[in-house]
Amino acid sequence: MRAIISTALLLTLMPAFAAQPGAVPEPAPAVNAARIRAADHEPGNWMSTGRTYDEQRYSPLDKINDKNVGKLGLAWSYKLPIDRTTEATPIVVDGVMYTTSAFSVVYAFDARNGKLKWTYDPEVPKIKAREGCCGPANRGVAVWNGKVYVGAYDGRLIALDAATGKPVWTTDTVVDHDRAYTITGAPRIVKGKVIIGNGGAEMGVRGYVSAYDAETGKQVWRFFTVPGAPDAGPDDQWTKLARPTWFGDQYWVQGGGGTAWDSMAYDPELDLLYIGTGNGSMWNRKLRSEGKGDNLFLSSILAVRPDTGEYVWHYQTTPGDTWDYTATQHIILADLKIGGKVRKVLMQAPKNAFFYVLDRKTGELLSAEKYAPSTWATHVDMKTGRPVESADGDWTNGAKVVMPSPLGAHNWHPMSFNPKTGLVYIPAQESAALYAPDDNAKYLFKAMFNVGTQPFELPTATDQLKAAADSFKGRLVAWDPVAAKPVWTQEYVTIWNGGTLSTAGNLVFQGSADGRVIAYAADTGKKLWESPANTGVVAAPMTYMVDGEQYVTFMAGWGGAFPLVLGGIAQNAKVQSDARVLTYKLGGKDTLPPPKPRPVLPPAPGPVKADAATLAKGRYLYNGLCAVCHGSEAIGGGVIPDLRYLTPEKHQIFNGILAGAFAQRGMASFMDLLKPEDVEAVHQYLMQRAHDLHRDIETSAKAGG
Repeated sequence: MRAIISTALLLTLMPAFAAQPGAVPEPAPAVNAARIRAADHEPGNWMSTGRTYDEQRYSPLDKINDKNVGKLGLAWSYKLPIDRTTEATPIVVDGVMYTTSAFSVVYAFDARNGKLKWTYDPEVPKIKAREGCCGPANRGVAVWNGKVYVGAYDGRLIALDAATGKPVWTTDTVVDHDRAYTITGAPRIVKGKVIIGNGGAEMGVRGYVSAYDAETGKQVWRFFTVPGAPDAGPDDQWTKLARPTWFGDQYWVQGGGGTAWDSMAYDPELDLLYIGTGNGSMWNRKLRSEGKGDNLFLSSILAVRPDTGEYVWHYQTTPGDTWDYTATQHIILADLKIGGKVRKVLMQAPKNAFFYVLDRKTGELLSAEKYAPSTWATHVDMKTGRPVESADGDWTNGAKVVMPSPLGAHNWHPMSFNPKTGLVYIPAQESAALYAPDDNAKYLFKAMFNVGTQPFELPTATDQLKAAADSFKGRLVAWDPVAAKPVWTQEYVTIWNGGTLSTAGNLVFQGSADGRVIAYAADTGKKLWESPANTGVVAAPMTYMVDGEQYVTFMAGWGGAFPLVLGGIAQNAKVQSDARVLTYKLGGKDTLPPPKPRPVLPPAPGPVKADAATLAKGRYLYNGLCAVCHGSEAIGGGVIPDLRYLTPEKHQIFNGILAGAFAQRGMASFMDLLKPEDVEAVHQYLMQRAHDLHRDIETSAKAGG
C-alpha cells in the first residue's frame, strides 16, 4: 500500500468556504426550458450520464417495481473484447444505446436486443495504459444534436455521428504532452458546449476544465484549478484567488494536481455549473507546498458560469489535502425542506467520509456529518466550514494507520437520490491505510507514480498492515440528507462495489465487487432480487423503456484502483475481469457462460541470484512503475496478470516483454525509462515474490490451511 506523510494544519490565508465579495451575480438569461428538461419529459430515455442535469440517477419508470422485480431475467448481453475495468453508464436515446469500454472504445446497440449497430475505436496508444493511475477506464459518452461525444484516454475529445459512428471532429485537450494527462470521465453538454476535465494528478499534472463548442470542437474557455509557474504569464481572476494559498517552488514543478476527472452537475435556473476537483500532486503536502496553505482549488466543489467559465463560489472539503481525499465524487442537486424552508442544495459524499449538503446558489454549508468511519478529522466546524483534524490523522512524526485510505469512504462509483424516499444511496466503504513518508521524493518522469510516499517494509510493519487490510468493508448506505444520518445499510464482502440507480418502483439497483447484480427496496433496504454477473461490477446501472418494455442495464467488468493496486486485499472478491453489457427485463430468458477460471500457479522459477541491494532496487522500481497495474508488492487482483504466476517461458522472454513484445495487448515498453540493470533488478524481485508465494502455499498446506 502506498503511503504519505501529513503535517499539522497550519494557519492559512482563506477559509474552506469562500465566495466572491458581494451578492452572487445574476444568472444569464434563461435557456430553452423545453430542451433543458427534455429528459424529464422522456422518462423512457436515459439522455445523459446522470439521466438529468441534476445528476440524481433517478428514473420515474415503475413498470419494474418492488412487487415484480423478482421476475427479472437476462434479456441480452454483449461480450466486450477488452477485459479491463468497465465503468460507463450507457446512454439510451430513441431505442439506441451508446456506451464505452476500456481504452475509450464506443459502441452503439439496438437497445431492444443488443444487436451491434456500430463501434468506434479511437485507437488510443497502448503505451498510455502505463500513464494513468487506475487503468484505461472510460465512464461513458454524451449525446447531443445527432452527435456522440467521448473523451479518449489519451486526452482527445471526439465527436461522432450518432447514426454511423464516423468522426465529425477531434480536439486535443492536452496542454503538455510531456505530462501524463488522461481522460476517464464522461463529457457533459451544457448550453451547446462540451465540458470535460482530465486526470493524472498522481502522475504529476496540473488540473483544468475546458469547454468546447459542440458543433465545431473549438475551445470556448478553460479554468485551471491550481496555479501554474509564477512566470507563466498574468493570472486570471481565479488563479489570483488561489495562488496565495500555495507555498514554495515545487508545486508547479510537480504539476499541482487538482484534476477534475469525474463529477459535474448543472442548474439551469441558477445557470451554474458545479465541478468537483481532486487531490494534490504530490500527495505529500510537506513536499508539495512546504506543509502550508489550503492549496486551492484542491479537493473542492467549484461553481462557475458555463458560458465563460467565470468563478462564482467554491467550497473546499479537505483544505491542504494530504490523504488523497478528492472531491471528484458524484455531485447531486435537489430541492430539500430543511429547517422548515425549501432549499436548493448540492450534495456530495467525497472520499473524506463526510456527507456535505450545501446551498447551491451561495456555497453555504448546511450540514456535514460522517457517513463512514474516519480518524483524520473529528468533525466539521459549522462556523468556519473547516474540518477539525485529529491527532490520529497527523503522522508527521511517524507512520500511522489512518481512515479512510486513499481509496476513500466513497470513490467514483455514483450514488443516487430518490425524491420519493428522500434518501441518497451511497456505495460506501471502510478502508484504512498505513501512511509513511518519503521526504526525499521528487518529480522524476512522466510515467512514474509521483506522490511522495514509500512502500512500507512488510517484515517490520506486519501488525499495522494487517490492521489496515482487516479494515476493508463495503456497504450500501441509505442516507437521509435532511436528518444527516443513515436510515438503512447493506453489507458486502469487500469494498469497490458498483454505483447505484434508484427508481419510482421503490427500487435501488447496484452491482457488487464479488460478481452480483442486486435490487433492494428503496424504503427499507430489503433485498428483493439478485443474479450472477460472473465478474465484479463497479459501474452504475441505468434503466430505460423501448416499445413499452422497461430494461435495466449494468456494465460489468472488474477493475480500477482497488484490484489493480491492492490485489492482495481485492482477491477477497474472488472474481476475474470479464467485461460485458448485461441487460435485464421482466421474464428475460438469456443466460451467461460460466465464470472465467482463476489462473493456475506454475512451477517456481529458477533460483534468485540478486543480492539484497538489487532486490530492494527492483522492489522500488516495481512499486513506482508497475504496481499501479499489477498490484502493490506484485500481488494481482483479478484484472491484470499476477506476475508471481509468470510461466517459465515468460521468465525467459522477460526482457522482451518490457521492451514491448506484448504492446498490442496493453503491456507497453518501458525501455525508455529503464536501463538493462534496472530490468534485471525488477525481474529478480518478481522471481523472489514467486518463491515467496510458493513458500506461503506450502506453509499453509502444512498447517492444514
